[in-house]
Amino acid sequence: MDKELVTMRNQIMLFVLFLLMTSKVTTADFATTSTTDVPSTTPATTSTTDVPSTTPGPLYPFGAGDTVSSRSDDGSSPPITLEQPFVYFGKPYQQIYVNHNGHLTFNEAFASYKPYRFPAFSSRDLIAPFWTDLDNRWNGTISYRQYSSGSVLQQATQDINQYFPNLGFSVNWVFVATWDKVAYYNNFGTEITFQVVLIAGGQSSFILMNYGEIAPTTQDIQAGYDTVSSIHYFSIPGSFQSNDTTFSNTSNVNVAGRWAFQTNATTSTTDVPSTTPAPTSDEPFAVDDFCIDSIFCKGQGLTGSVYMLSTLLILVFLTILNN
Repeated sequence: MDKELVTMRNQIMLFVLFLLMTSKVTTADFATTSTTDVPSTTPATTSTTDVPSTTPGPLYPFGAGDTVSSRSDDGSSPPITLEQPFVYFGKPYQQIYVNHNGHLTFNEAFASYKPYRFPAFSSRDLIAPFWTDLDNRWNGTISYRQYSSGSVLQQATQDINQYFPNLGFSVNWVFVATWDKVAYYNNFGTEITFQVVLIAGGQSSFILMNYGEIAPTTQDIQAGYDTVSSIHYFSIPGSFQSNDTTFSNTSNVNVAGRWAFQTNATTSTTDVPSTTPAPTSDEPFAVDDFCIDSIFCKGQGLTGSVYMLSTLLILVFLTILNN
């Protein structure tokens, strides 16, 4: 074989190996019905902690009595049957999934670790307190719990009536999901603490997103919520920005590290308290959930495109060998 061709072959092999070693891949990069969307089969456990966590920040109690999700990268809880329906912009849901990468879904688990910008005009209802690539295998705990009585309901009633006055709201159910000191993927030892609280009473429903200590990262983060076809959405300021640690300090209800939203509305465009800034002006764009068809999709990264490039280089390499 010609010496130059041998040299070219070796260079191509090294480049392909480099791409494969430096990119994180799951089958979710290629199809929205990937088997990685299936929750981990590792059974969830119930915490035996007797004392609730005292992690700093505007967090609701967690730890004591929580169900702890499995330790798995890109994993999810099993389907959680809700003790009462949660109305999410006109849709009453009776189950929910706590996905390890910082979001909640209703119809099925969602393994995606690459956030897309809101509004996404997708076919999925999604609540994302802190959507990014997280990994709880080595440090951190992801847990959840439902309440139908007790001091947590009293706290939620007080909070909602303060943020949304004149409703005379009375809470009868609360769901709390907490990511406590969870690490970013491939950066073990980092700690991110945040929480999402679903609150329901009668036909009214609300979401609180609470933030504790947030370690800095260069990863993309999307915080807020989105609905099917983005009829309702909100992107918390700081999403897809480098200064992502600001979540612990910002608010729309004058409580540092807390954002509150009313989610039972079906037509109203006022989904947040009156003191809230308008939704961020992220330019809408049409894209599938994993953005695998274009290298120009905002905020998606180039993982899918890198693999298409790798495939092309392998084909070139095989052609050279055959000659």
